Amino acid sequence: MLRCFGAAGALPENAIAKGVSLVFPNMSSAVTVGPLVGWMLALTVKHVIADFLLQNHWMAAGKDAKTGWALPLLTHCLIHGVLTTALVAAVAPRFWFIGPVDFVIHLAIDRGKGFCVARFDVTPTHRWFWWLIGIDQALHHLTGFALAIWLTANQ
Repeated sequence: MLRCFGAAGALPENAIAKGVSLVFPNMSSAVTVGPLVGWMLALTVKHVIADFLLQNHWMAAGKDAKTGWALPLLTHCLIHGVLTTALVAAVAPRFWFIGPVDFVIHLAIDRGKGFCVARFDVTPTHRWFWWLIGIDQALHHLTGFALAIWLTANQ
C-alpha cells in the first residue's frame, strides 16, 4: 500500500485500517522484476511501432504545425491508445483502461512539444530541435516505465 509523503498528505490511520489503498506500491516495497521488465519491453516495442513505424509524415509534421494540428495529433495518439489497449487487454484484460490513459498522456506530451515547435519556429536546424525530440521521447519512456510499475504492482 502506498502512503502519501509528508504529514499533510499522509492517509489517515483509519483509512489504512479499512484497507484503503492507492495504485502504487510503497516506495520501499519491491515488485517482481520479471513482469516489470516484460511490461517495460512490451510497452517500449509498442511505442517504437506507434511512433516510428505507424506514424506517417502527415502525422509527424501536422501535429507540430501552427494550425491544423488537432487531427494529425489525435490520429497519432489514437494509434498509441489502441495499441496499448490491445496489448494490455491481451495480457491483463481488467486493466484495459490503461490504453485511454496512455492516449491522454501521449496527447499532452506531444501537444507540449508541438506547441514549442510551432511557437518558437523550431526546425531540424534549430538548436532546440534535438532537445525537444529527446525530452519528448524521455517523457514517453518514463510514462511506459510508470505504467509498467503500476501494471506489475496491481497484477
